[in-house]
Amino acid sequence: MSTPLRGILHAHQSSLSVAHRLLDLAVIVLGGYCQNFLTDAPMTAEAWSQILLAVLVFHWLGEYHQLYGSWRGERIIRELIKVANYWGLTFVVLLSADYLLLNHADLPDNGQMTWFAGVLVALCGYRLAIRSLLHTLRSRGFNTRRVAIVGTGQCGERLAMSIDSAPWMGLDLLGFYDEVPEQMDLARIGRRIPVLGDLDQLVADARDGKIDKVYITLTLGAQARLQALIKGLSDTTASVYVIPDVFMFELLHARSESINGLPSISIFDSPMDGAWSMVKRVEDIVLSSLILAMIALPLMLIAIAIKFTSPGPVLFRQRRYGLDGRPIMVWKFRSMSVQENGEVVTQATRNDSRVTPLGAFMRRTSLDELPQFFNVLRGEMSIVGPRPHAVAHNEQYRKQVSGYMLRHKVKPGITGWAQINGWRGETDTLDKMQKRVEFDLQYIEHWSVWLDLKIILLTLFKGFVNKNAF
Repeated sequence: MSTPLRGILHAHQSSLSVAHRLLDLAVIVLGGYCQNFLTDAPMTAEAWSQILLAVLVFHWLGEYHQLYGSWRGERIIRELIKVANYWGLTFVVLLSADYLLLNHADLPDNGQMTWFAGVLVALCGYRLAIRSLLHTLRSRGFNTRRVAIVGTGQCGERLAMSIDSAPWMGLDLLGFYDEVPEQMDLARIGRRIPVLGDLDQLVADARDGKIDKVYITLTLGAQARLQALIKGLSDTTASVYVIPDVFMFELLHARSESINGLPSISIFDSPMDGAWSMVKRVEDIVLSSLILAMIALPLMLIAIAIKFTSPGPVLFRQRRYGLDGRPIMVWKFRSMSVQENGEVVTQATRNDSRVTPLGAFMRRTSLDELPQFFNVLRGEMSIVGPRPHAVAHNEQYRKQVSGYMLRHKVKPGITGWAQINGWRGETDTLDKMQKRVEFDLQYIEHWSVWLDLKIILLTLFKGFVNKNAF
């Protein structure tokens, strides 16, 4: 194997992060100055104060959320999303300060919007240019890092495939090291990656300066081996990273957390935490209020029709599990002649005799679900989320479907990712419930406001009427 070139930026990571900070500062300041210059507006003390506040807020957000760390192993889209989020939050702070402190009621004006858009394009544009330049350099053997993986198990193999499939990271995988070097043949992952030796050989190669980065993929039970290896590598200049095999589990929105300085990794967590829970709640309040205003008349007409076509109450309230498994009472228009809400609840089936004639129409068109927008307004449900099941069904399926209760890491929804993908209605086989749970967990893992809006839009076209709804 030919000796790879040492990374030309190997000793300058801190210089690059400083350069990023200075470039961001320059873009924000020049953007504000150019906007005033092009509109012939004077650079008053108020204008400079606004620019200074923007610099301080954006810089604080970037530092606090590690915008200026290394992005070598991340795709550019994740960096650009962070930049857009932080600049958007900065702009909101500026508008709030203008409104509260300067009593500017007509916000934002055209000049401010031009500044916001111009700076956003510049902040993202120069990052794209730098990343493109780095990709070109790395494809020619520059700005690379020579890396080795410790451990030839499943975690090490997965890491090798990840590195090998992403040459834009500039990581030149030399090979594997393990206590039993002859045990693994990795030719099947695309190219032959050799097992170079045992752990003593790894330490010796690192001391000789042959390795820039070492990724350790040992099992959680290998504490003694891990401590001995790290002690040996501390006598080298190689950067050392530990990738615990906990990442081989099916993690649900995993994140790191510090407990009085002690780092920890969550395996199951919710994306609706902190500020994002507020964003989700605002989304629900705004949309549910608008929808209830639009459907007020249909709600009244349906209630009258139910009252005059079958005996019993208009609304049916059923006990179901909400956020974190806490019980809630979900509202529906009554569509059956019975109101099962106990330890045994029989699912509706095709041509079910318990369903009233009007109820059959409402269930096919999902009109019976409309009162749940009041549940949303009350904060018990969300417009988008995993559909809530009767408590009896929860207790049944939590014993049969792996990860079933993880659906309750978020509020239940009126519509969801599973429903628009066809997994709604009767779950007469275990496979159907497993697929529903699979799509629900996909939604939780990938949640965003845009995904919610996409699901709501798709629900309008294929979520209300469904062949499986009866």
